Amino acid sequence: MYFDLTTETGVKSFLTRVQFLIDKQKKVDLTEKREKRTLSQNNYLHLILSWFCIETGNQLEFVKQEYFKRLCNPDIFLFDRDDDYLGKVTIIRSSKDIDTKQMTDAIDKFRNWSVREAGIYLPEANEDKFLEDIQEEMSRQRQWL
Repeated sequence: MYFDLTTETGVKSFLTRVQFLIDKQKKVDLTEKREKRTLSQNNYLHLILSWFCIETGNQLEFVKQEYFKRLCNPDIFLFDRDDDYLGKVTIIRSSKDIDTKQMTDAIDKFRNWSVREAGIYLPEANEDKFLEDIQEEMSRQRQWL
């Protein structure tokens, strides 16, 4: 359920629902909804991840999950959860669940790691010509990404 706590009605509805759940002794998962990352951030991230894939020969999903999220940004994307059957498990958050600042930080960490550890320069968001070149190369290599 979604509650807008900037309105009096939203606060009342939220408190009513919380009291109901307390009375029923239910388990709950409370999630704060933050400002989502921007479309331009999504496009930029996709471009630099694709460029890294082209340069290394790795698949896009592997680079995104293993290098971008797990290796470079565990503080942003990884969290542990107790599972009834498996015990403690590590979950990888979706990038849709992070805000614009977290995405900016994650991209910066990945770019720094890429040049330092893999020797691959990834362009900044304002390097339009380089990003256009990546888009063209992506269209040529689409079947392998």
